[in-house]
Formats: sequence, C-alpha cells, structure tokens
Amino acid sequence: MTDLAALPAFLDRLASAAAEAIMPHFRMRGSVETKSQTRFDPVTAADRGAEEAIRRIINATYPEHGIVGEELGTERADAEFVWVIDPIDGTRSFITGLPVWGTLIGLLRNGKPILGMMAQPFTGERFAGDGQRAWYSGPDGEQPISTRPCAALAEASLFTTTPAMFSGADRQSYDRVEKSVRLARYGCDCYAYCMVAAGNADVVVEAGLQAYDIVALIPIVEGAGGRLTDWQGNSAARGGRVVASGDANLHERVVEILNDTEFAG
Repeated sequence: MTDLAALPAFLDRLASAAAEAIMPHFRMRGSVETKSQTRFDPVTAADRGAEEAIRRIINATYPEHGIVGEELGTERADAEFVWVIDPIDGTRSFITGLPVWGTLIGLLRNGKPILGMMAQPFTGERFAGDGQRAWYSGPDGEQPISTRPCAALAEASLFTTTPAMFSGADRQSYDRVEKSVRLARYGCDCYAYCMVAAGNADVVVEAGLQAYDIVALIPIVEGAGGRLTDWQGNSAARGGRVVASGDANLHERVVEILNDTEFAG
C-alpha cells in the first residue's frame, strides 16, 4: 500500500539522488550525444545517470509503481501510481553552463498528476506541489509559494523556451499572445513554470512537449493557485501544446487568444 503522506519526503530523496548523479558533470565540458539523426537533441551521461538513480530507488521502494522516463523508457504504465521523470529538463541550458535546467519528478494516480517537484541542485532550490498547495525550499529553508494576480494581459510577463518551438498556425497563435504582453523572456525551460508558481511571472506558452516535460509542473502551478492546461483548457498531462498562468481569469484570456484567429490586439 502507498502511504500518500510519505510521498513528499520521498520526492526529496529522489531529487537528492539525482543531484548526486548530475552535479559532477555540470560545467565540466563532458561529451554530449544527440538522440536524433535529423536534429540536435542532446543527452549526456548526467541525464542517464540521474534517471538510473531515480529508477533504482522507486523500484526498490514501490515495486508496484510504474515509471515513464525520458531516457530509459516505460515500466508498468498501467499501474495505479506512475512516476514521470525528466532527469534534466533543459539539457541545452545544462551543456552551456546555464542554471535554468532542473530535474522533474512527477506522480500520476490513475492518470491524474497528484504530486510534482522541480529540483535545481546547483542553486539548491526545490519547487514542489500536490495540486492543493505548493512550496519552495532553498538555502533559507522552506516556505509556501503562491501565484500573483494579473488583471490584464498588457501587464503580464510571458515565458517560452524559444519561439522556434512553434510553427505554422501555432506560431501565429503564440505571436498574438506575445504582442499583447508587457514583457517576454526566452530560454528558461521548467524554471519558467516555477517562476509563475512563485508569483514572479504570469504566463508560459509552449508546444511540442512530452508528458515528462510537464507532469511534474502541473501540481506545482495548480497548488500555488494557478492553472496549467493545454491550449483548449483541458488536461495537459500528456504534453503537447500547453499554457500556464498564475491568474485564472488571465488564463481564460490567453486560451481565448491562442484559439482566436481573428484577434487583432
């Protein structure tokens, strides 16, 4: 039987094991491979080592649980509880020495995200949530986090990893949102969602994501009082085109603009 109350501490244990595997490689100019023959899709020994460490602990502690990982595939995907892992979300940032990558560890129960953490071992920060609350731990201890209100899109700060992730009509949809905000910033990967959850930014819009890119972040953003859905306002647990907002009313407006080809600003 799975003790739900023990799972937040278990998340910390997994994040610590991942950090031990990753940090010896950060800013050490290690070799980088690509997983694709047609585009640059980097992977490192740190990615694989961290996922292996996480999987060992899960399999030893909860052998009945499933696992979906970016680097090492799927085990027991039909289990009630399934862990969804991206050992280094933001590998491009990692290999260029930027500290805006993170380890994503999420937990599904019957397909619904119920717990998640983004851990950044270089800065010593962890953002976590269970869909009802969210919390931050760092050098100064642990504290609750919450999103901030944002009355209008014209006052909003927007993140996306890169506009290059959008093509065709999706790029036009994204551009409509970017043209409407006060500030747009690129290149922060999973860290962007945590900044929305912590009340430092307002919106993230992305596309082409996999489940392991987003499952861990849903309980954090929603636990902090925000919303994280697909572009139609439905569950984003399978990835694809996603939008996160700290303000629920703002979220509805962003979804509307993403789907309104007649929008003129």
